[in-house]
Amino acid sequence: MDPLSECPGTTAPVPEAAQAVQHAQAAQHAQAVPPTRVVRPAPALPTATAPPSPGRRRVLAGLGMAAATPFVLGAGRTAPRGNPAVAGGPTGRATVLRNAALVLTMDPALGEGPLGAVEGADLLMRGGAVVAVGRRLAVPAGARVIDASDRLLLPGFVDVHTHLWQSSMRGGCAGRDLFGWLAECNRPTFSRIPAADMYRFVRLAALDSVQSGVTTLVDWVDALPYDSTEQYVRALAESGVRFTYAMFQAEAQAGLLPRVKKELIDPLPLASAQVATHAARALEGLNRVHWEIAQELGVMLNSHVLERAEQRADDPVGVLTRMGAFGPRLLMNHAIHLTDDEVAAVAAHDVRAAHCPLSNMRLASGIMRLPDLGRRGVKVGLGQDGGTNDSSDFFALMKSAIGLQRARSLDASVFPQVQDVLRAATLGGAEAIGMADRVGSLTPGKRADVLVLDPGTLNFAPRFDRIGQIVFNGRPENVEAVFVDGRPLKLDGRLVDVDTERVVREAEAAAARLRATGSADGRR
Repeated sequence: MDPLSECPGTTAPVPEAAQAVQHAQAAQHAQAVPPTRVVRPAPALPTATAPPSPGRRRVLAGLGMAAATPFVLGAGRTAPRGNPAVAGGPTGRATVLRNAALVLTMDPALGEGPLGAVEGADLLMRGGAVVAVGRRLAVPAGARVIDASDRLLLPGFVDVHTHLWQSSMRGGCAGRDLFGWLAECNRPTFSRIPAADMYRFVRLAALDSVQSGVTTLVDWVDALPYDSTEQYVRALAESGVRFTYAMFQAEAQAGLLPRVKKELIDPLPLASAQVATHAARALEGLNRVHWEIAQELGVMLNSHVLERAEQRADDPVGVLTRMGAFGPRLLMNHAIHLTDDEVAAVAAHDVRAAHCPLSNMRLASGIMRLPDLGRRGVKVGLGQDGGTNDSSDFFALMKSAIGLQRARSLDASVFPQVQDVLRAATLGGAEAIGMADRVGSLTPGKRADVLVLDPGTLNFAPRFDRIGQIVFNGRPENVEAVFVDGRPLKLDGRLVDVDTERVVREAEAAAARLRATGSADGRR
């Protein structure tokens, strides 16, 4: 077990306030098996059945129907929404992704190279977990079989730092740096969002993340009243994404932190908690309160650190060090302007870090010293950082993580390379947030968070270097299917059982209400 795993969910009765949130996930996961660390396919499976002969388009056999009943993925793009054929099935039922062109397991023990690549392979999922990866796996009786010929499989993306509510102000303050954006967009907007509209903005952004391939995310959320927190968590839960709710509160309201964890987070199978703070000399008393609560709850402390050079005066590293938080239970966001001594200390104390290259460019914040951190083995994941990422495109995030370092160093061989950003987007992110025992790779026994990519598109084809193409040519539209805990959230390029038009319409109405109470020029 990763020593940073969050505490298991409570089995105590769920308060009435949390029942609506819990309902969104509990039914799909009641039969989920606990993960066990297995690095080889299970040898004894039921009698194999031969897969059907595929055409160029995918054949989905028995997803929510009898195993012999085909469903053509290509045809599904024009099928009516709400088609019961793609509504999923019992959690305990096995699903086989058959004959993928390439599976990047992120486990070198399962395949070739550092990414554990396996060509022409199947993936077996059951009970929400990965059971086996290999060629010509036996198919359990009654299993759903999805023809993945010509497709690429990899673990879902892990977004280690975001602020989903900021979908409320997409494109805002485009000419402002961090401080201007905080003053003119972030703070005025956040304070005016009512609970019901908070749900609408978060749901929009969470579903956008899922459709882009994010299966796990960490959402750093500023101080909210309980009713808004309830709606925020509800939106996350209903999206189906695996999430960590990093919650900030002022000292007077710090008692809400354990209450939110107990009542809203712990009952949800896919949810976990962190305590959020903003390390600074002027806030050191509050930082200590947050750290004490994080230790009491057994969760990580999550802090913004040196996003801008001007924050050097806040001495965030000194504050975190003095209060004893500078270690493996600390996730630092941005960490751009570290000194040589601080880089060495981060590595020596196994502090974790979130790299947000697109947001850092947008806000003129600087470039993280990623090569220096990488050389020292620091656990770094990638983060979208909410509204200033401007999209949920994890492929763009990976490209920019490579491109920034090359532009700075004028060296194409500098860290990170393609395999490094793919790992940071998956297993590296899971390591950074203490969840590598459950997600981040397709190791049998881990949870079945899986992406299916279609490379047969104008932006991706023709085949030359498939692994390089994932990073440099991939876009969210190449994400054909997304599974979280074995449950399909996206199939045939569309979110499952989601009325996307309604989600957008409700977010637009909420944004109109915000504009009506904001500045005359509509920037807010």
